[in-house]
Amino acid sequence: MDHLKEKTLSSTPLYKGKVIDVSLQEVELPDGKKSKREIVNHPGAVAVIAKTAENKIVFVRQYRKPLERTIVEIPAGKLEKGEKPEVTARRELLEETGYTCENMEHIISFYTSPGFADELVHLYYASGLKAGPQQAEEDEFLDVLELTVEEAEKLEKSQEIYDAKTSYALLYLKIQQK
Repeated sequence: MDHLKEKTLSSTPLYKGKVIDVSLQEVELPDGKKSKREIVNHPGAVAVIAKTAENKIVFVRQYRKPLERTIVEIPAGKLEKGEKPEVTARRELLEETGYTCENMEHIISFYTSPGFADELVHLYYASGLKAGPQQAEEDEFLDVLELTVEEAEKLEKSQEIYDAKTSYALLYLKIQQK
């Protein structure tokens, strides 16, 4: 038995949304005391490192309302109910960038903010790209960019690339180059 485990005593739904659900849980701590946890439930997501034949990485630039600014990211999106992550990765790559790919390889999966959320992001590497028309959702406005790793590093230093999944992807690419 895990001596650090917190036992859930009760869970009260606070919000049910399109993307997330939020609940308030009362837990029993390992020392027997009680505490509360605000938990964000998310269906999971994918992120795609898409590499062109010219050795450039495909990015999207979009406005992120929680940040009140535009940032540059790798293509990514939410898993639909019952959808396998690779299917989501291929769909999001097409919708956000217009690209399809011959090869899609799973790299790793990771939790984004385990202190309060259960979102699990599945990172994929796409190659054998074929360009086509962007098919963004009606409430998504994106610019597509193709950058070298070095160009992306400059955007990271200037905080135009400013999210964990994209920084993780760049670190992965830098390690693979060595």
